[in-house]
Amino acid sequence: MRLKDKVALITGAGSGIGRETSLLFAAEGAKIVAVDIADAAGNETVAMIKKNGGDAVYVHADISKAADCENMVRVAEQTYGKLNVLFNNAGIMHSDDDNAMATSEAVWDLTMNINLKGVFLGCKYGIPALKRAGGGSIINTAAFVALVGAATPQIAYTASKGGVLAMTRELAVVHARENIRVNALCPGPLRTELLMKFLNTEEKKQRRLVHVPMGRFGEAKEMAQAALYLASDESSYVTGTEFMVDGGITAAYVTPE
Repeated sequence: MRLKDKVALITGAGSGIGRETSLLFAAEGAKIVAVDIADAAGNETVAMIKKNGGDAVYVHADISKAADCENMVRVAEQTYGKLNVLFNNAGIMHSDDDNAMATSEAVWDLTMNINLKGVFLGCKYGIPALKRAGGGSIINTAAFVALVGAATPQIAYTASKGGVLAMTRELAVVHARENIRVNALCPGPLRTELLMKFLNTEEKKQRRLVHVPMGRFGEAKEMAQAALYLASDESSYVTGTEFMVDGGITAAYVTPE
């Protein structure tokens, strides 16, 4: 078991990458603090973990609010005595997120508050807990668009994920001597509800897929496997990275036929 005796807090645990990672981490021996704003979905993830013999607790949190982030970390320590892995995964991709001219200030602010400020707040309250545990691993979900422009405009999302990437690097450097590793998981286009709601026509889907050398969308389970490596001691010399799991999209200039 690659996460035996570890406690992992995962935001956005009710669906997509968060759910798949919660299930995988639990199967690998971790105790899971499943965090979401959607209570039914979050509790369903916990029920799935327990059904498989794992140990998990659900915490409701709006990660854009400091009090909620402080509480989720408090629950982790009160329930399991420590925190070893912090996966700041929750995020949104708003359907009205477009180019700079069409995107409203409200959509921009909401996206930044959840995708960027939410990661900051997770780290603000999570890092002291990791220090108390003697160190640990932080994984922040960025995206391939943190490195390349998107063919379908999503200005707020792209900018927020670029911010996550920059923040990850700085946190990694600041806390490297404290046995705290900080890495950014950068998924490519995934077959998750988040992206499929955004790429809501076949034309939009194909416009994105034409850039992916592997010719398909990634799966949430594939992101969970990458997160498992970053959470485990196998990645003990890995910090400050942009861990690309993207089907080759950021490596491509011209994709093969």
